[in-house]
Amino acid sequence: MYEFKCEHCDGIVRERRMEREVIRHKGSFVILEDVPIGVCDTCGARYYHASVLRRAAEIGRRPAPLLTIEVPVERYSPVS
Repeated sequence: MYEFKCEHCDGIVRERRMEREVIRHKGSFVILEDVPIGVCDTCGARYYHASVLRRAAEIGRRPAPLLTIEVPVERYSPVS
């Protein structure tokens, strides 16, 4: 599925199974667990197979996800 040259640095993109991966979907986020993604072995750029993105979209359209986690959000301001 992967094993191709990275478009950013010419490193090699290899498959890695991620415990949790956050994917943006329509202004929100979906977290997939135990998901295979492509990661460049040089610069760390991430690549997602179309099947992974389709699955994230399916989950994002669901009225009630299996699990929801609360994440704190705050505007950045440097601490003096």
